[in-house]
Amino acid sequence: METVVKIEGMTCSHCVEHVKEALEAITGVKSVDVNLEAKTASVEHDEKVSLDALKAAVTEAGYEVK
Repeated sequence: METVVKIEGMTCSHCVEHVKEALEAITGVKSVDVNLEAKTASVEHDEKVSLDALKAAVTEAGYEVK
């Protein structure tokens, strides 16, 4: 299953890594591709991973989900 999350507040490659690490820490996430230009994160995950869990990880990392 793939979910694309719009993220505001990323400005550099450090931000991208921070978001990627936060999302990869969720149990059931298989892979994460964060695109700074598009301000998105594409997350491959198990069906049990909720959108709320993805949003919470991004928010806890200090960024805003749109």
